[in-house]
Formats: sequence, structure tokens, C-alpha cells
Amino acid sequence: MKRAFYIGRFQPFHNGHLTVIDRITREADELIIGIGSAQLSHDLENPFTAGERVLMITRALEGLCCPYYVIPIEDIKRNALWVAHITSMTPPFDTVYTSNPLVIRLFSEAGIPVCSPSMFKRESHSGTSIRDRMRAGKPWERLVPSAVVDVIHEIHGIDRIRDLDRDDGDPKIEYLSGEDHV
Repeated sequence: MKRAFYIGRFQPFHNGHLTVIDRITREADELIIGIGSAQLSHDLENPFTAGERVLMITRALEGLCCPYYVIPIEDIKRNALWVAHITSMTPPFDTVYTSNPLVIRLFSEAGIPVCSPSMFKRESHSGTSIRDRMRAGKPWERLVPSAVVDVIHEIHGIDRIRDLDRDDGDPKIEYLSGEDHV
């Protein structure tokens, strides 16, 4: 049995990620999806919580043909120990799938095989460009699975991203609770 490991921040999970997962599942019997930087949320680069990203991924992968596990993984900020941290947080795996140069280097140095799948339409299918589109009110929905669109609307993700982009001089933010805030 071959078990693969695929890690990303998934801020948000998009069609590029889905395409890579489709390629991985053609080669592996099981898939471990690591949600990197799991401790980060509520900032422009990482607006979604680990739990929200788990929800996006599990709903988008409903019906996936192979078993998979979604595991939030917090950063430890010590690259020399990072692979050991990953392997302590996940089931054993045979191969890592990533295109991140640092991740490739760290797993290669640890003697774990790495495959670097080609990215799918990287210019448009990146978390940064999708978040920028959300913030600017431009179309973004076609770049993510429909289940992810539903989750982002459910959690008021667009409002969160726009609120995070405001500064102190911007008009007052209306909160969902309806309470007055100073």
C-alpha cells in the first residue's frame, strides 16, 4: 500500500489543489493532507482557521475514490526539526508531494522521497490571487470547488477578508452580533 503526504496552507483550498490531489490519488492508495500553518488565521495572508480549511477540504473531496486524512499541522519555526514534527503528527507515509523548494529540501535531506507535481494554472490558481480577488470584489468562485464557495459564504469569509484589509481610518465595521463596539 502506498500512502502519500500533501501539505499546503489551503488559504483557500482551490481547483489547483484539487487537480494535484487528483494526480496523487492515481498513484497512491491513501492520502494524508497536511494543513500547514494551522495556528494562523484572521490575517490577510491566512484569513481562514484550520477548522474552516478542514471543512473546505473535506466537503470538496466528498466522494474521493481513496481514503484520506486531513490533519492540521502547526508551525514550529525550526526547519531542522520540521520533518520529525510532521512525521510525529501524521500516519506513516511513503512519498511527499510538494512544489515548495524548502519542503522538497527538508524531506529530501531526511531521506523521504519527494514528487514535485506541476502546478495547475499557477497564475490564477493561487491562494494569494484568489484572496486578492475576494478583497477587490472580483469574480473568484470559478477558481475553487463549489463546496468551498459554500463554506466561504457560510463563514462570511469575504466579509472577514475585507474587514482585515481595513485600517483605523476606515468606516466602522458592522458586526454580526449587532452590538455597538468602540
